Order: sequence, then C-alpha cells, then structure tokens
Amino acid sequence: MWNEPTKERLSKLPRLYETEKIPLKEKLIYRHFFISGCDWFIAEFDGDDLFWGFAILNQELQNAEWGYVSFSELKSIKIDGWLKVDCESEDAWRVKRASEIDKVRIAHGWLKENNAYPAVSKMEELKFKVKAGHFESFQDLFNEVTSPYSDFFAIDPYPIWEASKKGGENDRQKNLSQL
Repeated sequence: MWNEPTKERLSKLPRLYETEKIPLKEKLIYRHFFISGCDWFIAEFDGDDLFWGFAILNQELQNAEWGYVSFSELKSIKIDGWLKVDCESEDAWRVKRASEIDKVRIAHGWLKENNAYPAVSKMEELKFKVKAGHFESFQDLFNEVTSPYSDFFAIDPYPIWEASKKGGENDRQKNLSQL
C-alpha cells in the first residue's frame, strides 16, 4: 500500500458505530483509499482492521454503497503484481463531509436536495453524471434515458453525450464545483 496511514493517523478516526446517529450527508470522511477506478471513503474504524465508509468499485456509481472493508484486504490488493492501493496523504486529503465529495454526492443523487446546491434541470443533472463517469459508454446513457423507470426517461441522449465529452477534465471540475 502506498502512503499507508500510521497508527497515529488511524487513531483519529471515530470508532465503529460512534457516528451512527449522524445523517449520511453529514458523516465526516477521514481517509480516502483508491486504486484504478475504485474509491473507499472512510468514516469509522474499529481500531484494529475494520473500516466503515462509502465504496465505489470500478467507477460504478449506481452500485456504490456504504459498508465495511478490512484494512488488511485493502493492503493486499495489487494489480499486475505491482500497482497497490493508495491512501491520500494528509497534505492531499482534508477531512470533509460526505456531501462535499463529488463522487459520493453524484452516486447518492445529492445534487440539489434541500436547496443545498443550486437547482439544476434533469438534463443538466444527466450531463454532470456523464462527466463524473456514471455512464461508461453512450449505450449505458442510452439505456438510462430509454427506461420508463428512469428519472431521465425521454431525454435525448445525443446532445448530452456530445456536450459532456467535449468539456474535458477542467470543465468537469468547474461544473461540479458549481453544484
């Protein structure tokens, strides 16, 4: 594991169940582990080996969830025998609420609840989701807008996909920060 947190850093995390009465949006995220499209945002620790937080695996925001992951499991993950899980250093990661993390907000659909963020149209919300990687391909976006069970049913996917893919990383960060 790259930048493995020290016992001292880990001791600053709340213990398991210590924050269970805090709404998910308000949970403080103390650590961020990541590797190749996977993110673990850690809110609690048992002091030994078990973390609790929000996991996004393989950039699948619609399947992301709150749950448990073991520290030893994170440390053992390797891709091609050498690429290891990384933990953002203190300089790169500051403690923040779950609702302040773009990937967590988008996965939860917290884009405009309670007027915490400016209201956006369904079309704009869909553009944000495309830019954040919620849809890996145009076909995934097409499937979303053609499903009668979707909140985005009947929205034309072509201009969404084109507009979202033209902007690049700088526009993505700018647009997400405007939420």
